[in-house]
Amino acid sequence: MKTHNPPHPGEVLKKLCLDPMGLSVTETAQSLGVSRKTLSGIINGRAGISPEMAVRLSLAFGTSAESWLSHQLQYDLWHAEKGRKRLRVTRLTAA
Repeated sequence: MKTHNPPHPGEVLKKLCLDPMGLSVTETAQSLGVSRKTLSGIINGRAGISPEMAVRLSLAFGTSAESWLSHQLQYDLWHAEKGRKRLRVTRLTAA
């Protein structure tokens, strides 16, 4: 497990894209072709980045969809690993 808590991809989006470009949530949502509520949910960490949103972000900001999905995967996996001890799983072995 990684020893640090990766930022939510919405935080990355805000700090690396919206803030430096002086973009509002409303104008960014319009450009992405999504509702303000949808984008706000991502930026505020209430929603994740779907593959479709990753493609939209890649088109709008000249990035790769894979990078956005990687941010989401790292965030989700770190949080899942935190709960590893409470999972009741039995290791399987070959017979």
